[in-house]
Amino acid sequence: MTSEVKNVLLEKKPVKSAAVQVRKKGSVRRRPSQGTRHKSKILPVDTPNPVKIYFLGGLNEIGKNITLYECCGDMIIVDCGMAFPESDMLGVDLVIPDFTFIEKNRDKIRGIFLTHGHEDHIGALPYLLKVINVPIYGTRLTLGLVEAKLKEHNLSAKAKLIVTDSGDRVDVGCFGVEFIRVNHSIPDSVAFAINTPSGVIVQTGDFKIDCTPIQGEMIDIARLSELGKQGVLALLADSTNAEKPGYTNSERSVGQSFDILFKRAADKRIIIATFASNIQRVQQIINAAQAHGRKVAVSGRSMINVVNIAVELGYLQVPDGVIIDIDTINRYPDEKVVLITTGSQGEPMSALTRMAFADHRKVEVGPHDFIIISATPIPGNEKTVSKVVNELLKHGCEVIYEKMYEVHSSGHACQEELKIMMGIVKPKYFIPVHGERKHLMKHAELAKSMGIPNKNILIADIGNQVEIDENKMRLAGTVPAGHVMVDGLGVGDVGSIVLRDRKHLSEDGIIVVVTTIDAEDGHILTGPDVISRGFVYVRESESLLDNAKIIVQDVLETCVNKNIREWGTIKNKVRDELSRYLYEKTKRSPMILPVIMEI
Repeated sequence: MTSEVKNVLLEKKPVKSAAVQVRKKGSVRRRPSQGTRHKSKILPVDTPNPVKIYFLGGLNEIGKNITLYECCGDMIIVDCGMAFPESDMLGVDLVIPDFTFIEKNRDKIRGIFLTHGHEDHIGALPYLLKVINVPIYGTRLTLGLVEAKLKEHNLSAKAKLIVTDSGDRVDVGCFGVEFIRVNHSIPDSVAFAINTPSGVIVQTGDFKIDCTPIQGEMIDIARLSELGKQGVLALLADSTNAEKPGYTNSERSVGQSFDILFKRAADKRIIIATFASNIQRVQQIINAAQAHGRKVAVSGRSMINVVNIAVELGYLQVPDGVIIDIDTINRYPDEKVVLITTGSQGEPMSALTRMAFADHRKVEVGPHDFIIISATPIPGNEKTVSKVVNELLKHGCEVIYEKMYEVHSSGHACQEELKIMMGIVKPKYFIPVHGERKHLMKHAELAKSMGIPNKNILIADIGNQVEIDENKMRLAGTVPAGHVMVDGLGVGDVGSIVLRDRKHLSEDGIIVVVTTIDAEDGHILTGPDVISRGFVYVRESESLLDNAKIIVQDVLETCVNKNIREWGTIKNKVRDELSRYLYEKTKRSPMILPVIMEI
């Protein structure tokens, strides 16, 4: 990478390659690239030690993927992801798994294995590493992204990052974990063949079958087939696209669409919103920009970070002079500029959303802009994406989104690819993972159509403990699991009660009643004052609030006359009477907060 590109992308020194910071721990064996491939150990079938699989996330939900394996007193963790908050999680920044069970078993855990570098698979790692500190195994790009994330949390110094490659096998405890190349929307993605005393378990991670990937080779079907011939005890497979028939289109098809759209944009400035981690998509945008004589600028913190890491590690090839600083885009004519940005999911603070609502400090959109949203909305994000599209259209922008053109390729396998995976792996048992309930059930139906007996298929839930050996697969209880909400610096301090109060405040507002009473006899000294926020417009509701003061005053005087001096009782009476009056007059139920001081 040229120093020119480094300077344009970053305002600070780029992070070092994770490969430089590898610490030699554990046993890593690399499968030979030529000749006879490394074969999995042939392990005894009649074992008194079944494999226990604990699902701590990623089932009946999108994101937050984390799976814990246990056998013979050893444990390993596969992935540790986060999820975005639901619409009713007001003020919450992100959601991470509940690590209670992991913390309880910290002495048994031998390592964390990562399938790829997406946030729903690595996003919760900084929070887990504050609980335990064990080696983390992943491919070069995955650990490069992890390292940058850990630096933000001041954890990189103590983290044990061990770089592996597809074809490697890591032996920890009684487990032997083999890394198998798969295709996904981010390079360096792998599946795992987990060798245990009970047999081999294949966990695919997120995958698809792309015969013409932009980077690297196609999925290692040969190795998966070899495992299938040797015998696979269980398959845990990605269910995200289980409802979609056919095959997922190749990422290369998106590049063809970009070429057509770049020609159509003519003399307009092009703005493309995509996932920051979709490095192959970014590469195709850069290639198209160079072919059409355009310069490329990057906007959005996460986009800049990922592009920097990808360039630094050699996963992005950027020709000299193509990348420009976003501060200089106005020096170029519109027809010479492409802006790659975040915000394809309509995230409130993303660059594209701020552009749409005229809140971006450096980019102002208008009729001179040709905007491509190169992503499909994640379930639940459809409304926010639509809102951003509508705002962009109001500014006169031409917007290409969803299926108007082939501007997005999913990273997840559709039905025919899922069948191929089951057909070549030939598992005895099957557990669909990574998806909502409808995805898991559809994937289970596909497994039945492939000849897997119904009794050998299990649809699990978060918190389930599943036991598997050669003779059986069964639910064996539950463990603590669920979601922990992160709000600012607080982790887990926002729960259902806080969310209920936030929801109440957002819907009906708050009334604060402030009064001062005599400490000796309880008579009112000042007030009561009634303060409204988010309930009614004060200037137009003076009589309502004046009557509210009278009601509070009557309640306080009644308490004095009845010699009621307990603050909790007084507050409850104020709250009950005022709530009854306000609902009668407005049919609203604001939160009422009495504040009583004694002098």
